[in-house]
Amino acid sequence: MSTADFLVFYGCVLAVILVCRCVPLLALKGRELSPRVSEALGLIPPAAFAALVANDLFDPAVGLSWQPLLAAALVVVVARRTGSLIWCALAGMAAYAALTLAL
Repeated sequence: MSTADFLVFYGCVLAVILVCRCVPLLALKGRELSPRVSEALGLIPPAAFAALVANDLFDPAVGLSWQPLLAAALVVVVARRTGSLIWCALAGMAAYAALTLAL
């Protein structure tokens, strides 16, 4: 891919990203969202985090590994007690590192 082709591709991707992010903000500015829409938008961060975690837990190329499953179980416990994404991430990383070193 030449530099000119790359710059054209980059410019197109940049334009699409800006349109997808800016147009809804400008179109909805000053409007009140319905409670259902607000509730649905509130579920996006946990869903994205769950998708990232599930991708690592159930990787067919690696097979079944107990370290991520045990770390995920600890994260579930921390999530139920604290409700904090920061504590969940820290507990998960610490548990996975400890299990990897121990096993």
